[in-house]
Order: sequence, then C-alpha cells, then structure tokens
Amino acid sequence: MGAPSSAGPEPTVIAFVIVHRSEIHRNRAMPPRRSPTDGVNLMLPSERLPFSGVDERPALEFPDGVRLVLWPVLALEHWDIARPMARMVITPPQGQPQQPDHPNWSWHEYGMRVGFWRLRRVFERLGVRPTVTLNARCCETYPAAIQACVDSGWELNAHSYDQQPMHTLPDEREVIARAVELIEEFSGTRPRGWFGPGLTQTYDTVDYLSEAGIEYIGDWACDDEPVTLRTTHEPIVALPYNFELHDIVAMALQHHRSEEMQLRAIDFFECLYEEAAERAKIMSIAHHPYLSGSPHRIRYIERLWAELLARPGVVCWDGAQILDWYLAQGAVDRVEVA
Repeated sequence: MGAPSSAGPEPTVIAFVIVHRSEIHRNRAMPPRRSPTDGVNLMLPSERLPFSGVDERPALEFPDGVRLVLWPVLALEHWDIARPMARMVITPPQGQPQQPDHPNWSWHEYGMRVGFWRLRRVFERLGVRPTVTLNARCCETYPAAIQACVDSGWELNAHSYDQQPMHTLPDEREVIARAVELIEEFSGTRPRGWFGPGLTQTYDTVDYLSEAGIEYIGDWACDDEPVTLRTTHEPIVALPYNFELHDIVAMALQHHRSEEMQLRAIDFFECLYEEAAERAKIMSIAHHPYLSGSPHRIRYIERLWAELLARPGVVCWDGAQILDWYLAQGAVDRVEVA
C-alpha cells in the first residue's frame, strides 16, 4: 500500500433534489402511501375530490320558488371530565391546565342544562329545523335533550361517540359503528350524516364512514355547493359547510362581541343571495349551546334567523333534505369506487 495522501480522503458530495409532492405522486416515483391502521393505500383529499372551479360546472337548480337554502347546524357534545376539555373559556391559575377541569366542564354543562333549551325555544318559534350533530354518548348522558330533538322532528347526525379527535382513536371503525348504532337505537332512525369532533379526520375516516352507511359529511369547508367524494366503498357527499358563520370561530377563538354572528351572517348572506340568482347556493350556520345559547347572544341569534327567513325565496333545510335534493340533480357525476 502506498503512503496516504497528505491532502486527505476525497470529500463525499451529497446532492439534495427538492421535488414537489404532486410530481412524486404523478410519476409514481415513490411507493403508494399506506394506512397505518389497515395497510390500505391512502388517498389524499385531492384524489377523493379533483379540483373543479365553481364557474366550470353546470349550475345546480333548486325547486321553483327556492332561491337560497339555509342549513342550521346545532352541535350537542359530551365532554368527559376525565380528559382535557375540548375548549377553555377560563385558564387556570399560573396558566397550567389541570385535570379534572371543573370550570371549563361546567361552562359546557351550562349549554346542555340551559343553553340548549333556550335555543330550542327560538328555533321552535321561528320554524327552524336544524341538523343536530351529536356525540352519541349524549343519548346516555343527556337523554332528555336528545328526546326533545326527536320530538321536534329534528334530524340527528352522528358526531362520533364523544368529543375527542378521530386521530386519537385506537379503532375508528369501532367508534363509528358504535356512534351510528347508539343514535339509531335511541331515535329509531339511522343517521345519514356525520361531523367529526372538531371536524377531525384521518386519511381513512371517510372510507370507514361510507362502509358504515354514512351518506354525507359536513367536515369539508371547501365549496358553496355539495360535492361527491371518492371512497373505497360507496361515494360520500360533502355538504357545504363554512368556518365563518360558526360560533366557536367567531366567539371562542376570535373573541368578537355578541352581535358579531348576526352582522357577519347578514353580510355573508347578501353575497350568496346575489349569486343565487344564477345558481343554487347553500349557507350553513353552526351553533353550540354553550356559546349561542348564552343570554348575551341569544337575542342576536333570534334576530339573525328571523331576518334571513323573511327574505323571498329563502328556506331552511336539514342535511338529509339537502342531500336528497343534490342526489336528484341530473348534473351529478357519481364517482367510481376506489
């Protein structure tokens, strides 16, 4: 062997190439993504729902006399005091969350004991029939409230079993099945729709929902019109939902004054109402009893619904009605099963 060079070993050169994920996906240069739960190839949202600009599509049409549809959504939840609370209205001393969190648990509990009934009286006076998206556990812990919804003829929509993110569940399939079955057992009607807790989903959730017979979701706030999603089972419809007319966003996160929901919703409505002269428009408004049912907000909620429903051609439909109308549209393209 010769003597080592005084210049030392040749340096190793490492080259990094940045490739956009869409290019990787398009060229299949990497193995398919696999679900950590069952090994099935994953689908990205863009694979379930190819992009389509609203002006590119044939216009959907409502029945004669209907110009704009309002979709009221009322969320009823179970907050398990053994876990961190879903929201916090008051932080603990020194700012360190503690368990059990009695103050924030009681804030939500007020909504179920008082706020729900206040909202129900308003909705009954105005003829508003909301979609009630409920943690199925509410059938066990708040049966009187759920029975009141049934007695009022309101649609029950599944909101998982209780209020914890879908990402944290060890078995999504089991929880989805339990939630759907419990609501059906209580009400006598199998829920057709679903909202995830906090609108959460994994890559697999919509496949499991379709497998369980769920026909529509409200978790995708990506359009003013219903859209059809591809799944590994039957297609599932995403109804138009939004985060702008949502009491958690406006009140608990953005901390607006009590009248904000009314003011914002009227401005939102005026835009859609104008556009609805040319194509069907749907406007969702989301309420939670511990927020919208508070005494300092309820008068604005009532004024809002009264004002909207007084406009010509404005009607209030629940999720099942919107779904049935959409599926009857000739312009609907049913996507293939993945």
